[in-house]
Amino acid sequence: MKIRPNNIKFSHLYRRVLYRVAGGLVLLLTTTGRKSGKAHTVGLQYELIEGRYYVAAADGTRADWLRNILSDPDVRVQAGKLKFRAMAVVVSDNSEIANFLAYRLQKRPMLISMILRSAGLKGKIDRAALEKYAHGIRLVILTPL
Repeated sequence: MKIRPNNIKFSHLYRRVLYRVAGGLVLLLTTTGRKSGKAHTVGLQYELIEGRYYVAAADGTRADWLRNILSDPDVRVQAGKLKFRAMAVVVSDNSEIANFLAYRLQKRPMLISMILRSAGLKGKIDRAALEKYAHGIRLVILTPL
């Protein structure tokens, strides 16, 4: 899930209301524009695993925020009330991405199943289906600094 907010208005809404409802699901990721040099903020679903924040780019390398990270991996994150700088690492290994998807599917079966179905997955969502789906996306691991 990706939310393309007006940076100022959405950040304010997130801080005032949304993090209370979706704070455990959605974080705000602020990257530096690769062309403009300006800050760009996007809301993304995430998983916190062993102190690192994992987000997926469903649009793969077409996602502007991912392209910005490839240009400058030093990002700012707000997850709930917590704000911090992080170093972003882009993962393109299909097996690792499929592992993340399997983790999410186990943790949030209804939500992730709906997302995968809306992305076109048909039939049983097994390891082979997750690996096939992983070809089109990228995983980003955000490590707090």
